[in-house]
Parts: sequence; structure tokens; C-alpha cells
Amino acid sequence: MFPRLPVMLGVLLAVLFGLVGRVLADEVCAIDDGGREVCLAAPAQRIASLSPGATELLFASGAGDRLVAVVDHSDFPPEAVKLPSVGSHDRLDLERLVTLQPDLVIAWVTGNPAEQVERLERLGVPVFRIEPRDFEGIATALERLARLAGSEAQGRQAAERFRQGLAELAARHADAPPVPVFYQVWDSPLMTVNDEHLIGKVVTLCGGVNVFGDLSRLVPRIGEEALLAADPEVLLAGGRGEENRSWLDYWRRYPDLTAVARDNLFFVPPSLLQRPTPRLLEGSRLLCEKLEVARGRR
Repeated sequence: MFPRLPVMLGVLLAVLFGLVGRVLADEVCAIDDGGREVCLAAPAQRIASLSPGATELLFASGAGDRLVAVVDHSDFPPEAVKLPSVGSHDRLDLERLVTLQPDLVIAWVTGNPAEQVERLERLGVPVFRIEPRDFEGIATALERLARLAGSEAQGRQAAERFRQGLAELAARHADAPPVPVFYQVWDSPLMTVNDEHLIGKVVTLCGGVNVFGDLSRLVPRIGEEALLAADPEVLLAGGRGEENRSWLDYWRRYPDLTAVARDNLFFVPPSLLQRPTPRLLEGSRLLCEKLEVARGRR
């Protein structure tokens, strides 16, 4: 009675499966640093970054034009300063963030308030958590963020430039004479890093020996007496800001400290070493140069 029904049904099924296939083809997925797979129906168009480091990574991965929100101190690249701020990394303005309607939020694993991030997820906002702990983690973060933003070519290129630059530094300093180093993260309380910390890995890359590298905590607190006893040949510090070298001046009160006696008190802008971004390569080059200066003063 309805001879064309099977044909029509076949056409409808073909269209249906075609639409499903197209949706699946558009879906993008990536594993975050919390070990969870995050999938989006299509590349993100409105991204919120909840740390200055994530902001840099997004711009470097080609997703800067998709950013609609950042947090305080997101100062690189210069374009980031113009974006709406949704509070600080440790105290988010969720109401303002939600009104900006992000379709993807990039969170900091240990730096953002867990309860606020979880609330975003309960509201249905996809959250991708990052916290690179080594060089390869930075490279893959670029690639994964680019995947979620639909800028894979640029992310892949940025990751390869980073890998290649670090490989060249490693080869150049592979046989360099070791230099005992102290890196100061903070002044009060006095804080440093161990060998598992990303900065500690940079020290090792450049042929340095972190005098507190064996401590168990990533960012241990130490006493001034412990530093004097370790007597590092080089003292490196970032400071409170990109140009503030006051931490180095403090140590000049100890003229018998080897680093002071040889004038091996070196400053590296903190954003170049303390953010897990491609600019770590620039910071690594500077740190390696400082250790070469120290070797020449022996």
C-alpha cells in the first residue's frame, strides 16, 4: 500500500546517521592534568582563564582571540591586560564569570579554590584543569589547549619550538662543570624549590646543583642558617615584581658567603621562571647564562 515507505525510511536513517557522524566529527576531547577527559561538542569559542600562566598558554597556543575572561596579574602578552578580570586566582568572582558565558574554563589544579571550580561544573560549564610539572607538561598543555580551541597547528608549532629550544640548552650544558645553586622563591618566610619543582629542573638543565634539591617538599621553607651552611656558589632570586632586586641586596650582609664573595647574586624576572609557560625557555636561557658567568669567576 505504501511502496515508497522503505525508501523514505532509508533516506531518513541516512540523514540521521549523517548528522550524528558530523556531530561526532566536530567533538574535541583532551585529558587534563587531573587525569580527566574533557570533551566539547565543538572547539571552544568563549574561554575563561583562571591563572596568569593559563592565560599565557592560551595565547601561545593560538587561542588568545577566544579569551573572554582572565584573573588578576594576567599581564602577558599585553593583550591580556585588556580582558575582563574575574577576580584573583584564589578568590574568583563567579557571578561575573558566569555572566560572560564561557563555554570552557581553564582552571589551575592547586591554585584555584576547589569548591568554586566544582560549582562551575555543577552549573554545566566545562572545566579543563592544568598544572604542568615538567618541560613536556608545558609542551603538551599547548597542544591540548589548542585542540580544545581549534587552533591545533599553532599549538603544535609552539610546543615544538619549546621542545627544540630546551633540547638545545640541554645539549649545550650537558658537560658543564656543576655549580652549587640556591634559588629564592620568597623572602619571608624564606622559601626555595626542590629538584622536582619545574625551577629545580631548569637549574639541573643548566648544569647547576640545587643545594636544597633533596628536600621532600616542592617549595620548602628553610632557615637562614641552613642557607649559610649550604654556602652556594650562586644565589638566584626573582623578587617582588619584574624589576625588584631587593632580595639579592639583603644577602650582601654576609660577605663570607661564596655567592656574595664572588658577586654571583643574580636576578631573573620571576614570570620567566615561576610560570609554567613557553617563556620558561627564555628564563632557562637567562639562568644558564648566569651559571656560565659564575663558572668564569672561579
